[in-house]
Amino acid sequence: MSEIVLPNDTNSLGNLMGGRLLHWMDICAAISAQRHTGRVCVTASVDTVDFRSAIRQGEIVVLESQVNRAFRTSMEVEINVWAENPATLTRRKCNEAYYTFVSIDDGGRPQRVPPVAAETDEERERYAGAGRRRELRLLLAGRIAPDQAKGIAEFLLGPTATGDE
Repeated sequence: MSEIVLPNDTNSLGNLMGGRLLHWMDICAAISAQRHTGRVCVTASVDTVDFRSAIRQGEIVVLESQVNRAFRTSMEVEINVWAENPATLTRRKCNEAYYTFVSIDDGGRPQRVPPVAAETDEERERYAGAGRRRELRLLLAGRIAPDQAKGIAEFLLGPTATGDE
């Protein structure tokens, strides 16, 4: 997805407003979620958004997203954002985030999400990372106990941390 930064999108410094970028990121992620499920999907949460570099008026914002992993009724969608200079066509990465979406039916009830087939090494790493991030989200929300966060422990401390060898 691409957008041009117009004067109405900027703050008094001529930079893209963060809220406008978050809006575009949400739309881009929703498109990926809905393409994956074939259903309406709603935003459930947004992980930390890193604003690495200001995006200036007149630059093209290029947003790319993909579903990293599906769980029962939710899925993690990764969004990466680049600013592109329209004169030189050079890009720099400006932002990234992970959104969680839930698939819903016509009555607004959560629906089962089709699985993600991780086929390449990169897809398998994104898939595994999504599992760890979900575990961390559940841990921070108090929905699982620390001793249930085996994926995080194994990632940080190695396989012996979970007692599984």
